[in-house]
Amino acid sequence: MRILSRNRHAVQRLGFTLLTLIAVITVLPIVGTVIFILFKGGSAISLEFLTGFPRAGMREGGILPAIIGTIYLTIGTAIFSVPLGIAAAIYLAEYASDNKLTRLIRIAIINLAGIPSVVYGLFGLGLFVLFLQFGTSILAASLTLSIMTLPVIISTAEEALRSVPQSFRTVSISLGATKWQTIRKIILKEALPGILTGVILGLERAAGETAPILFTGAAFFLPQLPNSPFDATMAVPYHLFVISTQVPEMPIQIQYGTALVLLAFVLTMNIIATVIRSRARAKRQW
Repeated sequence: MRILSRNRHAVQRLGFTLLTLIAVITVLPIVGTVIFILFKGGSAISLEFLTGFPRAGMREGGILPAIIGTIYLTIGTAIFSVPLGIAAAIYLAEYASDNKLTRLIRIAIINLAGIPSVVYGLFGLGLFVLFLQFGTSILAASLTLSIMTLPVIISTAEEALRSVPQSFRTVSISLGATKWQTIRKIILKEALPGILTGVILGLERAAGETAPILFTGAAFFLPQLPNSPFDATMAVPYHLFVISTQVPEMPIQIQYGTALVLLAFVLTMNIIATVIRSRARAKRQW
C-alpha cells in the first residue's frame, strides 16, 4: 500500500510539474513579445505622438486620428453587437427549445466564429459599402465588425446564462415573478461576469482587426478627424500595417510605438473588464 501511495504521489508531482512547465512555455513568449515591443517602441511614446497628426509622409508627428478612429470603431461595434448578441443568447438559453433548429443555429454560430476576418471584410464591402451605399465609412466598418464579433458574444453569453443554477429560476417563479422578470433581475445579474468576458473578447478582436476595416472604413491618411458615421477614418491596426509595409524609410521606433499603443488599448480593455468581473463575482451568491 505504501509503495502504491508513493507511486501515486510521484505521478501527481510529475503531472503538476509538466503542467507548470507547459504554462511557463506558453506565457514566456507572450511576456517576451510585450517586453520587446515596449523596449523598441517606448522611446516613441510622447505627448506629441499621442495627440498630434502624422506629417512628413507619416514619418513624424503623432497618431491621434488613428487612436480616435479605433475608439469610434470599437464603440460602433459595441452599439450594434452587444445588445443583439445578448438578446440572441437570452433567447437560446432561456426560451428556445432543444430541437434540430436550435442545434443547427448553435453549430452555425460556432462555425461563424472561425471564419477568417478577410471574408467578413469582403461581405461588408458587398453589403454595406456597395449594396446599401454606406460608402467607405465608420458605419460600414462598425457593422462589419459587429457581424464578426457576434458569434463570440452569443456563445460566451449563452454559456454564462446556462451556468446560473436552475434553482434561481425555480425560486423566483415560485414567488410570483414572471420569466422575463426572473431573467432581467436575477439571471442577467448573476451571469454578468461571463457575459462581460464574451463582450470584451469580441470587442478586443474588433479593435485589433485590419482586414475588415481595410475594405469598409479605413483610410490611408486623413488631415482631420471624422465628423459623422458616414466618414472614413484612420485606425491603429491599419495605420500600423501602412507604416510597416508601404512607407519607405519609416523609423522603426514609430512602428513599434504604434504597436505599443494598440497593445496598451487592448490591455486597458482587459483590465477594466477584469475589475468589473471581479466585483460582480464578489457579489454573487453561489
